[in-house]
Amino acid sequence: MADTILNLAMFIIMVAISLGIYRLVKGPSVVDRVIAVDLLTLISIALIALIAHISSRFIYIDVALVYGLLSFLSVLAVARYLERGL
Repeated sequence: MADTILNLAMFIIMVAISLGIYRLVKGPSVVDRVIAVDLLTLISIALIALIAHISSRFIYIDVALVYGLLSFLSVLAVARYLERGL
């Protein structure tokens, strides 16, 4: 049962990655592309957490937390640049 749920989670993550890449490529504006990059980083954090659970190496959770913090700061920097420049 647990393997089925993990496989379903992996499938959902892969579908979300493909939809995020589609929005990144097809996005009509720069803001849509920034949101797509943020979405892809959030999905990759979920993927890192899933891999940490599957491999029972919970040090990857720390990697996911740092990656999330860096993603948040980079989106703030890009939003500030797009709004009025640095």
